[in-house]
Amino acid sequence: SWRVFLLFFAVLLLRHLFNNLEWEVEALKENRVPGDLGLVLKSRAKHHAIAALLNKPYVFEDRPLVVQYEVNFQDGIDCGGAYIKLLSDSPSLDLEQFHDRTPYTIMFGPDKCGEDYKLHFIFRHKSPINGDFEEKHAKRPDTDLRKVYSDKKTHLYTLVLNPDNSYEMFIDQSSVSKGSLLTDVVPPVNPPKEIDDPKDTKPEDWDERAKIPDPEAVKPDDWDEDAPAMVPDPTAMKPEGWLDDEPEFVPDPTAEKPEDWDEEMDGEWEPPQVSNPACQTAPGCGEWKTPVINNPKYKGKWKAPLIDNPNYQGVWSPRKIQNPDYFEDLEPYKMASFKAVGLELWSMTSDIYFDNFLITADKEVADRWAADSWGLKKLVASANEPGVFSQLALAAEERPWLWVVYALTVGLPVGLAVLFCWPKVIFCLCRSAQDEIRTGEESNTAGDESLEQDREEEEEEEEEPSKSNDTASDDEMKDADEGLQGSGHKQAVRKRGVRKD
Repeated sequence: SWRVFLLFFAVLLLRHLFNNLEWEVEALKENRVPGDLGLVLKSRAKHHAIAALLNKPYVFEDRPLVVQYEVNFQDGIDCGGAYIKLLSDSPSLDLEQFHDRTPYTIMFGPDKCGEDYKLHFIFRHKSPINGDFEEKHAKRPDTDLRKVYSDKKTHLYTLVLNPDNSYEMFIDQSSVSKGSLLTDVVPPVNPPKEIDDPKDTKPEDWDERAKIPDPEAVKPDDWDEDAPAMVPDPTAMKPEGWLDDEPEFVPDPTAEKPEDWDEEMDGEWEPPQVSNPACQTAPGCGEWKTPVINNPKYKGKWKAPLIDNPNYQGVWSPRKIQNPDYFEDLEPYKMASFKAVGLELWSMTSDIYFDNFLITADKEVADRWAADSWGLKKLVASANEPGVFSQLALAAEERPWLWVVYALTVGLPVGLAVLFCWPKVIFCLCRSAQDEIRTGEESNTAGDESLEQDREEEEEEEEEPSKSNDTASDDEMKDADEGLQGSGHKQAVRKRGVRKD
């Protein structure tokens, strides 16, 4: 593949210096790759220009064009550009006189001012009719470009033009915009076949009114155009305690005329006005006026209703004529050849870093070159970045409420996962708890039943000695009493034992 590597660090660099601007070849401030240097714009609020010749002019033929380079806004950027220009091949091209009006073929790269973030792709197209050049601007990328201007990282910009007139722009090897040179640029490459006749004028009797007032409409007799829009509120009453004789403002009794007051020059001195202290406890002071309300009888000025205009002729437009400057260029890709690459910038920010300018006809070559250059910078920057948890902690230091968000973000999914992924475990735990409660209730019920049965047996045993006492002798009764006492003691002990169990 045909390619030319542009190294701004070589002796072929030609500088156009004015207004004390500065360019330096130095390493990045952050995320440095050992031994790697770049071209750095050091001055701010100045015009800068620097360029280098190619080994030979690039001629647009049946092969693609790939333009690629790196930019790092090391201090961010307020207003300024970092685009490159491919300078047109011309016998009059003098890089020592390189300025903003030096003819170029393509301008490509980032540009920002205020909140307007751009990625330019502009090419100059030559009219085959009169030979004039006109700038054609590609459509703006749909991607949000804010990050590449503010993150202070090195970004890779790539433009690919194909012989079929298609183009594509990349940032960090990700496509951000693509289209066709024939349909996606402004103004279009090919002018319209017909244009408005500049000599055609609208006739005086041409009626463009789609609606007109109804000529047969009559104002109603009860329509009062003089009725006011607002009327006094008939239900309003002056509040009690209103001080009609007290002014709302009174002269400040503490104010004194300045010593340097000259009545001949300044006029008669008057103390400043302050709120009347007497009005502070009253509903109001001064003349009371009835508040006004919307007039229910107000209708305003009468206007006739609109009807379709029977004489409506439509919106007038001039007739069309053949465009004398019309042409059809189906190969806008074949632009003017170029033989130099330059930076011509105005920037309000310094320390803009450029590196690894590449012109080639093979996208694979550009990708391999990027892997060996920009890829290393990307790896170093990634290695120096704080971890995810560190970033979250730093964010929470500035916004403490984020800790609540973190807790919900982690806790809620875990709880739902346990609930839905292991429902049997939860069911078994709940079932075990229910069984333990049921077992305890059954034990209590069995104990109560045993206690009741012992009470019944005790009552039966107490009834039997009492019946034998009616026929027994005194000795027997004595023995029976002794036996009953012994028996009663044993049952009492048994009863207490059951209750204890």
